[in-house]
Amino acid sequence: MTEEENVKQILTDEKLSAIKAMLEKDHAIDCLFLLHLDKGRWKLAKEFMQRLGLTLSDGTFRSRMMEIENLGLAKSVRIDPLKKYYVKTEFGEKVTKLLLELFEAIV
Repeated sequence: MTEEENVKQILTDEKLSAIKAMLEKDHAIDCLFLLHLDKGRWKLAKEFMQRLGLTLSDGTFRSRMMEIENLGLAKSVRIDPLKKYYVKTEFGEKVTKLLLELFEAIV
């Protein structure tokens, strides 16, 4: 497959374009990294980000996690009728490892 064909596929394939669109959103990669570190609970995610001097709002965290779950990159686990947390899926871990490799290659 040529590079142009590859780009066309990413831009037009339903699943690939949905993942691309999600990754373009605010804090999407942050949330994938949080899942990778088993910090799919809001409290753990918030504490981790604060220790780094970074901000992540509750609403943004929940929105990204729902999108990530809808794409099959995570799954939610019920704590009680109102609360849930998120865990990575095998597919989500694959995507996250590729992102980590990308950033390592840039450094």
